[in-house]
Amino acid sequence: GLWILSSLDASGKLLVMAGVPVLMVSWFRYVGHVVLMAIFVLPRRGRSLFRTQSLPRQLQRGVLMIATTLLFFHVLSLVPLAEGTAMNFMAPLLVMVLAPWLLGERPRWHRLAGVLLGFVGMLIVVRPGGQLSTEGAIWGAITAATFALFQISTRRVAGDDPLTSNFYGGLLGAVVLTALLPFFWKTLNLSRWQWALLLSTGLTGFAGHWLQITAYSKTSATLLAPFNYLQIVSATTLGWLVFGQLPGAT
Repeated sequence: GLWILSSLDASGKLLVMAGVPVLMVSWFRYVGHVVLMAIFVLPRRGRSLFRTQSLPRQLQRGVLMIATTLLFFHVLSLVPLAEGTAMNFMAPLLVMVLAPWLLGERPRWHRLAGVLLGFVGMLIVVRPGGQLSTEGAIWGAITAATFALFQISTRRVAGDDPLTSNFYGGLLGAVVLTALLPFFWKTLNLSRWQWALLLSTGLTGFAGHWLQITAYSKTSATLLAPFNYLQIVSATTLGWLVFGQLPGAT
């Protein structure tokens, strides 16, 4: 799931660099997501796909999903992929801090140690006086806080079918961004591969989030929090292969 979402992030960064507005990238991502579910999932599941234990929690998760997507694509327009991903890893520490109150989950000491160690690594990447822009670092911190709340909201709907949660998240994003479409629409002059990349965001968004939701339905948020740091590997690899960018020696 993390590898697939890193591919989505890399696609978003490429498209924004090509001049596609962040909101348009997000609109294609969510509409593609819903179309795929309507074709491959809805006919098999029918009305059961809409069955949820808490619609307000699903809507809350959907709003946080939209906010995280828009914020992170904006961050990637300001900083390299690996550094942008690293800043997002303030989120697992926030999950650990908030989980006892919002989820009733007490983190075990070895899980907390794993998150804290990763957080120290993140501070080394984002160190004050480093090469990252101040604006990028500020937006990165805001994105991480939103991402932490999104992860907690995903755990709170773990009682629902993962495909149901995935459907509500994509549907809300598609509806909200379609309503806003007249305000940010822009005629695009893209090559064939750029159009293919834009259309692929729906597939990678659907698959990555489905795998993440499935993970949260199988185990606790505090157990999964340290594993989020593995995305540094995928982000660094794709940043090197796609953009020729590698983090500095520090």
